[in-house]
Amino acid sequence: MVATRQMETKPVITCLKTLLIVYSFVFWITGAILLAVGVWGKLMLGPYISLIADNSTNAPYVLIGTGTVIIVFGLFGCFATCRGSPWMLKLYAMFLSLVFLAELVAGISGFVFRHEIKGTFRRTYTDAVLNYNAEDEASRAVDNLQHKLRCCGVYNYTSWFASVYYPSNGIPASCCFNSSDCNPEDLRNATIAPNKVYHQVSLVTSFMETNMAIIAGVTFGIAFSQLIGMLLACCLSRIITANQYEMV
Repeated sequence: MVATRQMETKPVITCLKTLLIVYSFVFWITGAILLAVGVWGKLMLGPYISLIADNSTNAPYVLIGTGTVIIVFGLFGCFATCRGSPWMLKLYAMFLSLVFLAELVAGISGFVFRHEIKGTFRRTYTDAVLNYNAEDEASRAVDNLQHKLRCCGVYNYTSWFASVYYPSNGIPASCCFNSSDCNPEDLRNATIAPNKVYHQVSLVTSFMETNMAIIAGVTFGIAFSQLIGMLLACCLSRIITANQYEMV
């Protein structure tokens, strides 16, 4: 009777194992994506994020660390599934639940406070423009942002007229769309300078909103995918335990 029961449940276990291995592989891929986003954030967004708050520069490292941990546990999930070990599967399900809660909290926090984050960025970026001196970290971040986004000032080039830098030096060279045709004399001339610099309006905040929306969407998607893995791992663990199934 026991042998018959094991034979009946073996296809179910095989099916669950296959699904969980596929899920663990996809989970591993999400870890690689988070790792890539973290590296991209450090290389591309690091100077811009530093304009918001000093502590926020840790965000890329958090993504890199999270992605690395997910990659490791994704491999652990595949190993636990192949071994058919109930305690390993339970540990895997527990880890998935922790990842789900952490990502859910992070996604909700980012969505709820998105306007505050954008407002903080606008204020700190405005302060960086007004107090620009071309030497400190905030000034270098402004130059990097304007150059990469092809924009000038908070809203447009007129934002620089109120800065402490403008009376003596004019508009920063990072605003020029053609650096070879942009000399200091032209940048100090309020009539000539507008023909030498970028004119995009509100490109900085639009850039932040777009990337925040992408990151929030990816976070929510990955978070809810953990529920599938938790369900598969728990079901497989219970069936193996109940039927005393052993891998050969």
